[in-house]
Amino acid sequence: MRSLRVLAVDDHPLFRLGLVLKLGGEPDIVVVGEASTGGAAIQKAAETRPDLVVMDLHLPDISGIEATGRIVAASPGVGVLVLTMFEDDESLFAAMRAGARGYLLKGTDADEIVSAVRAVGRGQAVFGPSVAHRLLAYFTGRHTAFPGLTEREREVLTLVADGYGNAAIARILSVAPKTVRNHVSGIFAKLHVASRAEAIVEARRAGLGSTSDAQS
Repeated sequence: MRSLRVLAVDDHPLFRLGLVLKLGGEPDIVVVGEASTGGAAIQKAAETRPDLVVMDLHLPDISGIEATGRIVAASPGVGVLVLTMFEDDESLFAAMRAGARGYLLKGTDADEIVSAVRAVGRGQAVFGPSVAHRLLAYFTGRHTAFPGLTEREREVLTLVADGYGNAAIARILSVAPKTVRNHVSGIFAKLHVASRAEAIVEARRAGLGSTSDAQS
């Protein structure tokens, strides 16, 4: 049986090396190229004509989403499996619109990645458990408020809406205060608000949190 030809795209050299070694060690998979940028991925795809591209979304020149769209437009038969740290709905649906057939989060077990590569190479659609849950919620009409937020950001926003301060949220979620601050900054940017008070108003308007008093 002909080997599955794979192009590996990721801007992190060590992660890409690990991916190449894992895939290249499989008897039915051959890695025909590597790329660290979106532009290089498009060029390598044209040169090597892979069956499948494992695509990161965060790339230094053009995004993995744009690169996916251009690769699929040039070669409609190629499969694209997204492997990324981005778990927000916006990235997920943008990748699907661009033509990706699979979407996994980095941190997925290496053997599961190999299985997903084979499945996408056979023309199947593959999504990690958390990604599949988001798709199911969307298509069954149970889509949550603020789809651009990650699950962790939604948890933080709910606690913010309940009146908890960053220190208390850090204790509740068992994370560092700096991590909470980063989540709060990301929430403000995604909700297009400038203050905690504005975020609370938006959250409660969407049904998050309660009006009970909380400790800061």
